[in-house]
Amino acid sequence: MRTPFAPGLFLPACVILFAEFALSAHAASSLNVLLITADDMNYNTPGFTGNKLPDITPNLDRLASQGLRIVNAHVAVAVCQPSRECLMTGRYPHHNGAVGFYPIRNDVPTLMESLKGAGYRLGILGKVEHLKPDEKFPWDYKRDQAELGAGRDPARYYQSAKEFLQQANSAGKPFFLMANSHDPHRPWAGSEQEKARAGQPKKAKKAAKKAKDSDAGAISGPYPMPNRIYRADEITVPDFLPDLPEVRTEMAQYYSSAHRCDQTIGEILRALQEAGLEDSTLVMFLSDNGISMPFAKSNCYFTSTRTPWLVRWPGKVRPGTVDANNFICGIDFMPTILEATGLAAPAGMDGKSFLPLLTGGPQAGRDHVFTCYNETSGRKAFPMRCLQTKRFGYIFNAWSDGKFTYRSEPMNGLTFPAMQKAAESNPAVAARVELLIHRVPEELYDFVADPSALHNLAPDPAYRDQLRQMRAQMRTWMQETRDPLLDQFRAKYGAEGAQ
Repeated sequence: MRTPFAPGLFLPACVILFAEFALSAHAASSLNVLLITADDMNYNTPGFTGNKLPDITPNLDRLASQGLRIVNAHVAVAVCQPSRECLMTGRYPHHNGAVGFYPIRNDVPTLMESLKGAGYRLGILGKVEHLKPDEKFPWDYKRDQAELGAGRDPARYYQSAKEFLQQANSAGKPFFLMANSHDPHRPWAGSEQEKARAGQPKKAKKAAKKAKDSDAGAISGPYPMPNRIYRADEITVPDFLPDLPEVRTEMAQYYSSAHRCDQTIGEILRALQEAGLEDSTLVMFLSDNGISMPFAKSNCYFTSTRTPWLVRWPGKVRPGTVDANNFICGIDFMPTILEATGLAAPAGMDGKSFLPLLTGGPQAGRDHVFTCYNETSGRKAFPMRCLQTKRFGYIFNAWSDGKFTYRSEPMNGLTFPAMQKAAESNPAVAARVELLIHRVPEELYDFVADPSALHNLAPDPAYRDQLRQMRAQMRTWMQETRDPLLDQFRAKYGAEGAQ
């Protein structure tokens, strides 16, 4: 073989082998990756999950038809920044240093650092401030919330995605783009919170209330209108919330925001298609946590961490497939992307690649998931740990002592005050309010009999063996991950967690 750099000379065998290895490594790491995230979208909001609300997520439904839906998918922690930092480190919060709204530790490797070292061009749209410190996330291109119409303007996402993809093409580099919608995070479309943030005049607010579809109203300022507005009488209130007028109002606003999120996703995918990069790009979609309502976001309930997770990978993932058997977690994202791109995984990750699942193969150890919660955005500590299987969910509320009162962002707005008022005359609502604000040390739910987790079985003698079994599993996981709550758990439930 003659070298193209020095005609007439022959390459040594070792150089040939090295060149072949370098070429194969480059080929393996030339896969493009597009991660699209929603902000606080509940697992059962999209149409592809069975939601019958008209026109709710046509773009996500199309994406689901083109790839794989993983039914039992969860994020590691149900609040924005910690959830996203788990995605990008493959570690639980007590391993990456970001137990709340904090930067990760400097000694923790990130997905961005691995991809950057392999020659990837890195881009992020929205939620920039939720991956810290900056030096651990070396973006080549970034657009913050303000540059994207409060993170809710589909047209601006399209323009930014298009610009980033053109730059990556011009540079001749594979890319990783994290495109983060700020929908359907509060403030929701048409809410008084949104109008206040948008600086809408009082007269315009009054006019909006009199207008048709008054749940939304007319928005001025940085918040664009969704192209589909839902009314309170159109929606179904989830079973874990009481059916009150204020809850219906907020759920309608939430669904309007979720639809606007879908508009944004459609525009991002349009930019990818127009760039001619669909066939060479692995696309994943997920939400960082559940809806910002009581018993969902900022907790460890079923609806707190379960997320609608989609994977489209042309030539690898069969279109229209559903995996309803295996559990995956947010900590599995980084190792999966590293394996898909052919890059080495750094030591110390808690997660495991689920690449075998993408092609329909089996993978052991996927019958459960552990999740956690530590602090609110206001840095108030409410440490919780959770183990979920297909049938049961077990929660350890380390903070619950019957006196300390829980408070978090999902209790803002209309819903929780309405629940408090209804509790004055409705014992069932009163019991829910009491559980939310004081909790109990342990909760156990049977999702088959009680999918909305309304009946705590932990005190029930009939479930004593199940409780002991899940305590033992929790203790083992705490030991393996060096959870700082382990000593407290042992002190309460014994060394084996099986009292």
